[in-house]
Amino acid sequence: MVNYFSSDFKLGILGGGQLGKMMLYETRKYDIQTLVLDPSSEAPCKISCNHFQQGDLMDYDTVLNFGRQADVVTFEIEGVNVDALKQLESEGIKTYPSAATLEKIQNKATQKKFYLSKEIPTADFEVFDSITDLKNAVSSGKVSIPFVWKSATGGYDGKGVSVIKTTDALDELPDGECIAEKLVPFKNELAVIVARNPSGEIKTYPVVEMEFHPTANQVEYVICPARIDDSVAEKARKTAEKVSEAFDHVGLLAVEMFQTKDDEILVNEVAPRPHNSGHYSIEASYTNQFEQHIRAILDLPLGNTNSKVGGIMVNLVGDKEHEGEVVYENIAEIMKMDGVTPHIYGKKITRPFRKMGHVTIVNEDISEARKTAEKVKNSIKVISKR
Repeated sequence: MVNYFSSDFKLGILGGGQLGKMMLYETRKYDIQTLVLDPSSEAPCKISCNHFQQGDLMDYDTVLNFGRQADVVTFEIEGVNVDALKQLESEGIKTYPSAATLEKIQNKATQKKFYLSKEIPTADFEVFDSITDLKNAVSSGKVSIPFVWKSATGGYDGKGVSVIKTTDALDELPDGECIAEKLVPFKNELAVIVARNPSGEIKTYPVVEMEFHPTANQVEYVICPARIDDSVAEKARKTAEKVSEAFDHVGLLAVEMFQTKDDEILVNEVAPRPHNSGHYSIEASYTNQFEQHIRAILDLPLGNTNSKVGGIMVNLVGDKEHEGEVVYENIAEIMKMDGVTPHIYGKKITRPFRKMGHVTIVNEDISEARKTAEKVKNSIKVISKR
C-alpha cells in the first residue's frame, strides 16, 4: 500500500470552499500533504492546506499543471475542466471521482438521460436547447404548467431551479439548455450518501430527510435519521447503491431523492463529493463524510457509517437584508445549548442566502434535537457590520 501518512504523497483538491476546508480537517488528522486550487484569494481552504494556488478551475492548462503536482486528484465542486482531468488520467495521475463520472453529472440533462438508460427511477422530463424551444412546447401543450424548470448547467444552492406556475414566469428564465420536469407530488425529500473505493467496497449512510426554506429553495434542516418507515429507508439505500454502481463512481456520492405519495423512490440529482446533507456526520457519525471521502479515494478501508446519536444540521445563510463584512449575532447564545456545535466556513463577506456556516445539533431523541434546531434557527443571525 502507498504510504500516504507523514510522507511525500500529495493529494490535490480542485476547489477551496467550505467542503474542501472540512476535508482538510481530516487530511490534517492523518498528516496527508495537500495542494488546493481555487479562483479566490480568500478561499476558506487557504488556511488549512500545505500549498494553495489561485487559478481558474475551468481553465485547461491551469487544472492540468496543478494536477501534475499531485499523486491523486479530487474535487469539492463540479465546475472543473473535465478535459484536463482526462489528460491527467492518461498520464497516470489518479482522479477520483473519475472524469467520466463527473462528465455525466456536470450537465443535468445528461445526468437525467443517464438515469433513463440505466433504468433508475426519476421524474418524467423533457430537454430543451433554449428557452424559446421551451416556450414553444408550453404554447403547443407539449409541456403543461406547473412544472419544474432546471438549468442544465451552472445551478447550485437553489439557483438554476424554479417551479413554473404561470407562462409569464418563463420570461424571467435565463436562456440556455434546460429541463422541464414533471412536478412530483412527494411526501419527503431524502438523501443518501454512498461511499465507494477503487477496490469496490461500498457503504451507505443512513437516510436523511431534508426540510426546505419556503422561499429560498435551500435546505433549512437536515434530519438524521429520516422520520420514515424502515421499508422506505431500505428502498432509498438500495436505490443509492444502484446509482453509485451505474456511475462506477469512487469517493462520495450524495443521492438526492423524492419519496412519493405512494412511497416510491425517485432520484432527483446527485453530487459526486461531500455534500450539505452529510454535514451532520461530523458530530453524529462514527466516520464523518469528509474522512470517508478521503478513505474512499485513497482506497483505504471504509469506516463505519452508523450514527452514534441523532443529528440535525441547520444551514447558516446570510440574512436577506444584509450584505458586507460578516457578523454572527447571538452565536454565544447557541453555544450555551446542549449538543450544539457551530461551524464557520471562513467567508468574510455575507450576502443574502449565501451559505456561511452550519450548526449541528445532536441528541439521542431526534424530536428533542429538532426542537433545539428551531431555537438555534431563531437565535443566530448572519448579518453584516453596520
